Amino acid sequence: MSTASIAAAIDRTRSRRARTTEAATTGSAVAYLRVSTDEQAESGAGLAAQRNAIEAVAAVRGWTITSWHEDGGVSGGKAPHQRPGLAGALDAVQTGQAERLIVAKIDRLSRRFRDAVDLMETAADEGWPLYIADIDADLTTSNGRLVARMLAAISEDERDRIRQRTKAALAAKKAAGVRLGRPSTLPAEVVARIVTDRASGVSFGKIAAALNADGVPTAQGGKRWYPATVKAVVSGQDAAGIRAER
Repeated sequence: MSTASIAAAIDRTRSRRARTTEAATTGSAVAYLRVSTDEQAESGAGLAAQRNAIEAVAAVRGWTITSWHEDGGVSGGKAPHQRPGLAGALDAVQTGQAERLIVAKIDRLSRRFRDAVDLMETAADEGWPLYIADIDADLTTSNGRLVARMLAAISEDERDRIRQRTKAALAAKKAAGVRLGRPSTLPAEVVARIVTDRASGVSFGKIAAALNADGVPTAQGGKRWYPATVKAVVSGQDAAGIRAER
């Protein structure tokens, strides 16, 4: 590592430490939840399972969960700063709003080995515990970090294998002339609204927020829209048809 890289790493660590403005309440914790697909986010099944696992650990340990942060329909391959829920959870522990961060599994934290290790190192540098519920691992210990690193590497390998299988399957279907993507079950006016807003430069996040504010249900009948859900509609068959007609 070059002298410049070392200096930059030291500056980042100092910056993170400087953000902590108050001592967290003993036993307080923030919880982070994540599911990758829109369907999981809308059904709540994946999020509920993670919540149950975290609540069980907190009850046994005597910890009080002060806030919940979630990313619904967001890939674990995205960097922490690209996930609002994770960014909020990290801010809570870094600014002394809670003593520790709890996740149900290491792959909920990240499916990228480097990002997972960076988060472990950040926790160690800043002095707040990062806890993985399913393996009962406290990452303030060397053994806990070792186990978590191995699981993070396995998680990234699994992600790469899934991507390869998916890519191969889609290529085979395309070669066979199969039309990819499922037709939307959304009302035409909702699809048209999304297409119009997006064409006007409105971000996926703002479109999702507006749909939530108006109480518009998702294609699966869910009550909450996410940026990824909106993006899927924009990329869908019905949206393409509307754009072609304009």
